[in-house]
Amino acid sequence: MTGAQADAAPSYRVWALPGMPEVREGDDLAKLIAATGPGLVDGDVLLVTSKIVSKAEGRIVEATDREAAIDAETVRVVARRGTIRIVENRQGLVMAAAGVDASNTPAGTVLLLPEDSDASARMIRDGLRDTLGVDVGVVVTDTFGRPWRNGLTDVAIGAAGVRVLDDLRGGTDGYGNPLSATIVATADELASAGDLVKGKASGLPVAVVRGLPHVIADAAEGGDAGARAMVRVAADDMFRLGTSEAVREALNLRRTVREFTDEPVDPGSVRRAVAAAVTAPAPHHTTPWRFVLLESAASRHRLLDAMRDAWIADLRGDGRSEESVAKRVRRGDVLRNAPYLAVPCLVMDGSHTYGDERRDTAEREMFVVAAGAGVQNFLVALAGERLGSAWVSSTMFCRSVVREVLDLPDSWDPLGAVAVGHPKGTPPPRAARDAGAFIQVR
Repeated sequence: MTGAQADAAPSYRVWALPGMPEVREGDDLAKLIAATGPGLVDGDVLLVTSKIVSKAEGRIVEATDREAAIDAETVRVVARRGTIRIVENRQGLVMAAAGVDASNTPAGTVLLLPEDSDASARMIRDGLRDTLGVDVGVVVTDTFGRPWRNGLTDVAIGAAGVRVLDDLRGGTDGYGNPLSATIVATADELASAGDLVKGKASGLPVAVVRGLPHVIADAAEGGDAGARAMVRVAADDMFRLGTSEAVREALNLRRTVREFTDEPVDPGSVRRAVAAAVTAPAPHHTTPWRFVLLESAASRHRLLDAMRDAWIADLRGDGRSEESVAKRVRRGDVLRNAPYLAVPCLVMDGSHTYGDERRDTAEREMFVVAAGAGVQNFLVALAGERLGSAWVSSTMFCRSVVREVLDLPDSWDPLGAVAVGHPKGTPPPRAARDAGAFIQVR
């Protein structure tokens, strides 16, 4: 490589800024930084450890209140293992202990993250412009752990005047391949570069990056987006919960949904739900579950038309008025309007016959309970697939009709029908239930 080629190669410098004093509540960080004689020029990026921002903003509490502080900063528990909590905090960041930190703070105290790190970054940037007359970017950094990776690294939790994300979608790579998903976390890369020279215990809370003027952006170019733009919303996060929390969340999401959109249901999602269903407990190592999946409109209509005719005949046989009959038949609309139906069935294969009514009844009840557990697994797994469902008991009232239309063996007992689809709208909040009301301890 020639000297000219080396000079043209992309490069940057990063160094820690010496001379920063101990920061106290009420300090003006821009003035403290300016007083060190940092030699900043337009296009530099200043990387500021969040701890000194928190100190300047008075975000310090007594250590005895650490758990209460974590609770106050938490909006959602993502995962919990013993005393360790990964949570979403009020700034939208998912991290351990809501960012409440006992390092680099006086004994007996803990630090909270800044209330609004983007606003803090803007204040420092504006202060440096006023004091030194330079146009720099500012990134407020904090230390994060990461899923699937050992070790910690610094990331951006606040930014001003910096293009925090570099969206390369729509472009091509060096081979001409289209880039369809590449968005570079520029601000996080800057934060990590600064951490290499600041360290965790060296008393150097500020670093400077020079040589990357393209990352500086004004408001029109997205420079005011702030680090908040880097936070993935929970709805788009495929890994938003820990294992046990995901189970509880799926149980909470399991709601009876009666209105569905026209969006087709992915058959693979339903099959995964069936795979979860058949992990339910069952007596005698049996498998008492069968699921009939009605994926075509013709099969659904054929079944529902036959069930409706049988139901109408039964109601008329009971002496119901035509108005009453029509009202009750309309209750089946949730099945007719669903884009997908599943009919869970009970089979007694492997059951024992005792020749004693009491024990034979108990035997069947065991199988019915196991089948119900399978259906519950199925409904919860559908919720985990972000599908709504409604378990309707109607097939249990005309089992022979269902068996005939679906060509099922006589030994299969339909246990209702499950309407499946994408919910139309958000179900109303579930009424709170006190678990203690359902518990008796002996």
